Amino acid sequence: MAAPPEKTTKNLTGKWNVNYTYSDSSEPGLIIQGISYLVRKGILAATLSLETNQYEAAPTPPNEDKPPCWHIDIVQSASGMGTEERRCLDNTFRQHSDWLFGNVRGRSRWVGVEDIEDAYLKGGWLVEGGESGSKELIESHAESEDYEWTADQIWGFQEVDGERRHCRNIVITKGDQRAEFRFVYDYEE
Repeated sequence: MAAPPEKTTKNLTGKWNVNYTYSDSSEPGLIIQGISYLVRKGILAATLSLETNQYEAAPTPPNEDKPPCWHIDIVQSASGMGTEERRCLDNTFRQHSDWLFGNVRGRSRWVGVEDIEDAYLKGGWLVEGGESGSKELIESHAESEDYEWTADQIWGFQEVDGERRHCRNIVITKGDQRAEFRFVYDYEE
């Protein structure tokens, strides 16, 4: 289902499922990230769901003394296997570890289209809820401490087949390897 009008980058709370008809294959990115063949095939065959909770609160360590910021907590699952991500949009690196990606450090922040340097990440965004120059998109940057890849994502809304949908443009790199793909999400509830 297309994103309801009340769903914005400041209100992503709810359940989102990857729409594989509109999304690109993530397999080239998973290969760069060192995910094994069998695990990749399981991920690609499963329905990827995001249970998202977004809110404003005090930052998490190491920035406990800064003013309140936006948080996005996500339980990501694919056919029973899952990971949990807790993001604080204050542009501060935080450690994360899970069974799929290993040890990663990541940071997230608000950006405007003009802040995005990579042409692929910059493409296709609807400018919503603000004027030109407003920070209405979410940037996520992750660096693998175990496998030396980086993953950059921009989250927002795009028009896909005539409907407004939540999307993520994603670039994964390691050395001279690069994978670009887009996830398009259906809003479930």
